[in-house]
Amino acid sequence: MDFSIAWQKLNDMGRSFMAVLPNLLIGLVVLAVFIFVARGVRSLVQRFTASRHQSQSLTLLLSRLAYVFVLILGVLVMFTIMIPSFTPTSLLSALGVGGVAIGFAFKDIFQNFLAGVLLLLTEPFRINDQIKYKDFEGTVETIQTRATTIKTYDGRRVVIPNAELFINAVTVNTAYEKRRLQYDIGIGYGDDIEKARQLILEAVKSVADIMSDPAPEALVVELADSTVNIRARWWINPPRRADYMDSQDAVLTAIKYKLTEAGIDMPFPTQQILFHDQTEVTDGNRKLQREGWPAGSDDVPQSRAQAQQEQREKQAEQQRQLAGNKAEPLQLPESAEKPQPEARQPQTDSAD
Repeated sequence: MDFSIAWQKLNDMGRSFMAVLPNLLIGLVVLAVFIFVARGVRSLVQRFTASRHQSQSLTLLLSRLAYVFVLILGVLVMFTIMIPSFTPTSLLSALGVGGVAIGFAFKDIFQNFLAGVLLLLTEPFRINDQIKYKDFEGTVETIQTRATTIKTYDGRRVVIPNAELFINAVTVNTAYEKRRLQYDIGIGYGDDIEKARQLILEAVKSVADIMSDPAPEALVVELADSTVNIRARWWINPPRRADYMDSQDAVLTAIKYKLTEAGIDMPFPTQQILFHDQTEVTDGNRKLQREGWPAGSDDVPQSRAQAQQEQREKQAEQQRQLAGNKAEPLQLPESAEKPQPEARQPQTDSAD
């Protein structure tokens, strides 16, 4: 077989490669230089924004954008050196042709990127803030251009796309320096509301780290089925999750001991069932009928069972009296006690 043609092709390829090899090496060196320059620019932007007391999120955004811009510029210079026929104009023309396809293919990526940039610029929340999004709640670890990561209170990491956080509602628990907590305490209907209110306020104020301004409050909020609900409200600073849990634990413990010591009842939910024999004789009379058990000592309607029992006793007494009357002998006059013999007519002889 004749390998001369193949050998000639290989020689041509080798000479072409050796001709462009210097350009490849120079291009790689230029790219490495631009990588170092991009890192330096990123550090410079970080120091500059930090000196102007900018937020950490904005510093992160500007430094990343500067790094990416310098890196893209280095890649373009590298390709221009390696491929002399390559120009930025040809790259833009190629991107223009395939821009629609690329846009559809990377729609979600571009959407999250733009949302991340807007989040970093507007700063609805920052790194180390504690936020709640749907079922996820935790501390913000990083805000990247694609997604935001939070660390939940039970030690797990959740990655949330930036578009979700930008479009939907997010609760920022640490947006302000102080936070109000509240809890409903149920007392019995027979307890003194003002006394219970005063005891609750004393218990809340006795806990350390509770703010005195705004002052704690105790408000009656509901007349529930089994309790009168009083809502205790107090403020804490700082408003982080650990402080929230510690404050609630101390306040509820103090309230429980305070109310128990004073004899204030904290009843659990109960239900009252009235059977037929526990209703009142006034049932059906809308002027006298009452709901629930008889209460008080004056003009209390008689229970139906008691009325029926008295009725049965009265009927039994009447029957006993009737039976006693039938059993007694009939008293007759003394003259009628002994029957008189019948008078006989004298017999006459039929022959006479």
